[in-house]
Amino acid sequence: MICLIPSRREGPLRPSSLVNTALVLRKSCSFRTSPLAPTATQWYAKGPVVAQSLSPAASLTTPSMFFRLRYSPFLAQMVVIRRCNLSCGYCSEYDKVSEPVPVEILEERLRKLKALGTFGISLTGGEPTMHPDLPRIIRSCRELRFYRTSMISNGFFLQPELIQTLNKAGLQRMQLSIDGVKANETTQKVLNNLKKRLQWLREHARFEVVISAVIGACPPEEADEVVSFVRQLGFGARVLLVHDSQGQLKLSSEDLKAFENIVDKLPRRWPEFSGYRRELVRGRPAPFKCRSGSRYLYVDEYGNVNWCSQTRNLWSKPLLDYTLKDLREQFYNYKTCNATCTLNCSRSASLFDNWRRQPAVTAS
Repeated sequence: MICLIPSRREGPLRPSSLVNTALVLRKSCSFRTSPLAPTATQWYAKGPVVAQSLSPAASLTTPSMFFRLRYSPFLAQMVVIRRCNLSCGYCSEYDKVSEPVPVEILEERLRKLKALGTFGISLTGGEPTMHPDLPRIIRSCRELRFYRTSMISNGFFLQPELIQTLNKAGLQRMQLSIDGVKANETTQKVLNNLKKRLQWLREHARFEVVISAVIGACPPEEADEVVSFVRQLGFGARVLLVHDSQGQLKLSSEDLKAFENIVDKLPRRWPEFSGYRRELVRGRPAPFKCRSGSRYLYVDEYGNVNWCSQTRNLWSKPLLDYTLKDLREQFYNYKTCNATCTLNCSRSASLFDNWRRQPAVTAS
């Protein structure tokens, strides 16, 4: 796993800007379903996902803007496929056997997220570009009028044709991470393997591209070279830190030095609401009022809402059973893991409400 350390304001859009944002829908593009596309009933590594068991489509009537600004998700990350073409040694969010989640099921989940008042959606995996219906999923997000539709990818399947297809589907943002310059036994997701694909992105992408250099999987000095290359291409640059499956950082003194060096070089384009990053890299706690389960939702391949990708064994509830009451309850629910949390999605989604109360009791 990797810990997000942004160099500018990332994560969910601010509610004040969301209210005034005009969404421009792109025309749908034609897309022929791959012969590998799953059927309505699909078996997964841990059990079946059956389309027939879904409830009727959720109403597209969203809560009032007053409620949304108080409790609705700023960002929902939705797993579209757990399978990945890579086997990064630090990653705990992939397998090699899962089939793509059927597109009809994903569209049902998207309608439910919209009914909960969700502002932004991020498609994740595994590797989302392995889903044969990815363009259709993106178009569905745009048609549902989420304020921002983004995806996370390792970039290995990017070709000019696919990039053009993502343009036409209406993708607004793509996030990639690069672990270093040269491949090793831990990772193949390195600059030497991705330079051509990054150049194709620069030439063809009409969506925002944000690329992160990772510290912890390769020699730390390689992260600086990644950042320099990314900035030369004109993409947004960030720095990430490898963490374990429990979300804990494990940095050497060389890693820490490289992190400090890169952070000092990168432009600071977003307000520093918290010094949690520098606290965590030094092994110190950085508590905050976590609003996951409300402001941030992680929806896994089985359709369960989790606080985040690292707490799937602690708490979950089926998305189709999720209610506005659940959003309120989880907004105030104290999470005991908050002090050592390394997930920027959870932290950035919670910053807007830092002034609001949250009982400091163990309710999780």
